[in-house]
Order: sequence, then C-alpha cells, then structure tokens
Amino acid sequence: MSDRILATYLIETPYPLEHAAQVMAGEQSCGTFTRLASETDSLREAHGALVEHIEPLEVAYAPALPIPGVPGGSTRPVYRRAYVTLSWPLANLGPSLPTLFATVAGNLFELKEFSALKLLDLTLPRPFAEAYPGPQFGVAGTRDLTGIHGRPLIGTIIKPSVGLSPAATADVVRELLDGGIDFIKDDELQANGPHNPLKARVDAVMPLIREHAERTGRQVMYTFNITAEADEMRDHHDHVVAAGGNCVMLALNAVGLSGVTQLRHHCQVALHGHRAGWGMFSRSPHLGMSFVAYQKLWRLAGVDHIHVNGLRNKFSEEDASVIASARTCLTPMFEPPAPGCEVMPVFSSGQTADQAVDTYAAIASTDLIFCAGGGIMAHPDGIGAGVRSLRQAWEAAVAGIDIDAYAREHKELARALETFRR
Repeated sequence: MSDRILATYLIETPYPLEHAAQVMAGEQSCGTFTRLASETDSLREAHGALVEHIEPLEVAYAPALPIPGVPGGSTRPVYRRAYVTLSWPLANLGPSLPTLFATVAGNLFELKEFSALKLLDLTLPRPFAEAYPGPQFGVAGTRDLTGIHGRPLIGTIIKPSVGLSPAATADVVRELLDGGIDFIKDDELQANGPHNPLKARVDAVMPLIREHAERTGRQVMYTFNITAEADEMRDHHDHVVAAGGNCVMLALNAVGLSGVTQLRHHCQVALHGHRAGWGMFSRSPHLGMSFVAYQKLWRLAGVDHIHVNGLRNKFSEEDASVIASARTCLTPMFEPPAPGCEVMPVFSSGQTADQAVDTYAAIASTDLIFCAGGGIMAHPDGIGAGVRSLRQAWEAAVAGIDIDAYAREHKELARALETFRR
C-alpha cells in the first residue's frame, strides 16, 4: 500500500492545466513563488507534492468565481476545468489530522491562478488508521447501546432549540418516551446556555430515561450537546456518563479536529457529530470541499454518527448529494486488516414518513438514524402516532410494499402521508 496521501480536486483556471497543477503542488509542499537556494533537487524529490493525474473537462468563457488576474496578454481568456489529483509523502506531515487539513485544504483556495477549486476526495495511508482510533461504537455499537437491530433508529430533535428550561425539556422527553422514540438529541444551538444549563438538563432528563429503561428493558439514546471549550466538554461528558447517559454531541466545525480527537480519547459513550456550518464548504460547486472528503476527517477523529441531511430537505442540498453522503459513511476507508471506520449516517431536515421509501431505495440499508422534528411532533394524532408512522413507513420500505397500500392498514402512516406529503 502506498505511503502517499492523495487528494483529488475540481479546478478551473485560465492558465494551462499542467502549470496550474504544478502551482498547487508547489504551494502545498516545498515550493514558493521563486526557487530558493535551500530548495535543492534532492529536497524537492523527497518532499515535493506530485501531480498524479489531470483529467481535462469542459471550458468556460467566464470565471466561476472572481479572479484577480489572467495570463499576460490574454484579452479573452478561456477558463479550463479539470479533475486534478495531487499526492504528498507521508513524511512531510506524519499521520496528523490538523496538518493534513492544512495541507489538502489550506492556502490552495486562495491561489490567484484559480477561479474554482474544490476538494473532492482523500485517500490516506494506513498509518492514519494506526494513529487515530476512529469510531468507538459506530453502527454495531450504536445498535448495541440502544438494543435496536434490523431497522433504523427513529429519532427527533428537541425544539425549540432555545428558550426551554430543563423542566420543560424533560416534559417533552416524557412525551417522546411514552410515544416509543428510539433516539432524542439536543439541537446544535442548545449546549450550556443560562436558561438551560447542560448539567441541569442532564439531571432533569436522565431519571426519565433510566425509569423508561427499567420498565421496558431498552434505553433510549439521548444525545446531549456538550459543545464548549475542551475542559468543559470533558467535565460535561463525565456528568452525562455518571448520570447513565450513552451519547454526547459535538458541533464539529465549532470545536475542530483537535477538539473532537481529544474528546474521543476521553469518551466512554457514543460521539454524535453535527456538521453545523457545513454549507460554508459545500454550498458552492466551485469552492470548498465535498462531503466525501469531509466525513473521512471526522471518522478518523472518532465520531460514531454524522449528519448527512435528508431527502427533499429544507436546505439547498440536492437529493443525489444526500444519498452519496450516506453511502460514503458506510464505506470502509482502509483495506483490511485496518479498521473500516464506518459511521452511522443521520438523516434530518424536514423528514417525515414520506421520505422513508425513497431513502431505503437509494441506500439499501437500515444502518441509519432517521430524525424527524415536525414529522413526529406535528403529527395530527400526537407524538406517539408520529413515531409509529415512521416505523410503519420503514416497515413498508424494507418489505417492498407500496406505501399507500400499507397506509390503508396503518392509520398513523395514512395520517402522516395525508399531512406531510409534498
């Protein structure tokens, strides 16, 4: 297996493709704008990034993004697009996620030679798998923690995300438990605010979770948002564990790779990754990073679940992108015997019983968490009916039964489709 790090990009440039690719390679390894005396041939051979592949694509006659200059003498430049794969020797950085990020997603985005540049994929050598523990629980461990096998975990988010007191949060949780929910999570905006401090929320919610587990033999997974400074995250993690909790959540972009990695080494429960801020990387087709590359970083850092949006969602992401994101979470990163690092994709954002059949048809797996806020809470017959409608929709999907036919025998599903179908 190669000891080189590979990264593939979409680029657009008014310069010849070979020249532009070499600029990328030099900027992110041992080059600068001019040759230095210390930049010997042997140094370049040992540590220079290589242009492994260039696949020319279409051309454009206007830049996708503003560009400060064009090649000298060009009055009507042509903007060439291509897929470019670069590689770096592992010796340049060692198996370090922060330095990897700076290498493959650093100054490249600022180079004046490019009117588009997006990181599409990463292939990492095995020492990364040896240096980072990856998910502690992943798909199988999450199923063991919840006792849910053979179907998706049906979940929801406590809304409103701000304004509820710990007691009001517990009231919602009580209704959800009575309704048969599998998974509950804090909103990404609800961490340790003055109106609902984390420890008070844990102390209000966990007695209900424990009592429900004693009565039913199944512990619902409540994901407490402990996003904060490093010391506070560890302290809050410990409070959740002491109370009998089995999951904590981090807003990944807020705490960074080092924050997630440090907590993963300390963590005793499932680690839920929320990608709040993801649109900064993904919204433009011409700038940023694909989810395929993005999720590999967080899987290595140690998350067990990660959000992938949902079909027919309330945001801007297209369904094809959502499905590709979910599939890549369940795809091994390394060849055996290195761990595969598979994580559980979390579907959310405007999800109802209406999306279950299409979701299953697209990914052919039930290894996911299917979160619905309004799709549960706003069911016309109440929270319990909302939970049952989602289970029924997934039963139909997995069995290959027409959902409308199944709804004729299941009133909760029928009412959900009547209310939410769009």
